Amino acid sequence: MLLAPVIWVLTVVIAYFFVAQTWWFPPPISAHGIAYDAQFMRTLVVVGIIFILAQFALGYVIAKFRNDGRRAGYSHGNNKLETLWTSATALLFLGLVVMGTKIWAGVHFDEAPADSTVIEVTAKQFAWSFRYPGPDGKFGHTDLKLVNDSAGNPLGLDDKDPAGKDDIVSASLKVPVGKHIKLMMRSRDVIHNFFVRELRMKQDIVPGMDIPLHFQADQIGIYEVPCSELCGLGHFQMRTTMQVMSESDFEQWKQQQAQK
Repeated sequence: MLLAPVIWVLTVVIAYFFVAQTWWFPPPISAHGIAYDAQFMRTLVVVGIIFILAQFALGYVIAKFRNDGRRAGYSHGNNKLETLWTSATALLFLGLVVMGTKIWAGVHFDEAPADSTVIEVTAKQFAWSFRYPGPDGKFGHTDLKLVNDSAGNPLGLDDKDPAGKDDIVSASLKVPVGKHIKLMMRSRDVIHNFFVRELRMKQDIVPGMDIPLHFQADQIGIYEVPCSELCGLGHFQMRTTMQVMSESDFEQWKQQQAQK
């Protein structure tokens, strides 16, 4: 008899922490993040209601059909009722999947706008590098044979290519607020993962592939960018930041870096 109220109390306590949002996501900083959170809440409300009803029903069954010393009975069940609730559950969850897929596809399948700021991202054990084109708007040529970390050339920039002499390489990501950003991501060694929780975006970076990811950050600030794919013994230290700046501050930063 005691088990039923224990289940009910635990259900109420668990539901409280979700409703009160005592430990929750940081606020989103993009339209995608807002849409993602809205879909997450719709899904959470649906499954939360089902969870609460199921647990209270479980407690009721435990209390009603507990062992009271009488002879145990047997019920085959109701096939029509089981078919009905199984079908309804399948339709409900498939509907939620379709709604969520639309939000996900908007990032991964839609092309970035033509006026997007293009930034190259290179991941390696255990650091990030971000490359911006200089005033000429062109990226210089790179060659794997020229990669030399000790000489300060982690990307293999070819110093004989004039287009690359004004390229900017940074250990942290700087982006202008309210502007479309297109990242072209690649890995030098193993699978890494680019993750900014405030953007609600994660993307694996696979060796041998150029992987695009586009977004627009709408709130100025500094946000953590960890590698969220286990990539070796130093995985814990592979983290940097994304700084969202005003457009004037971003252009000023680029000028300062170009002068260096």
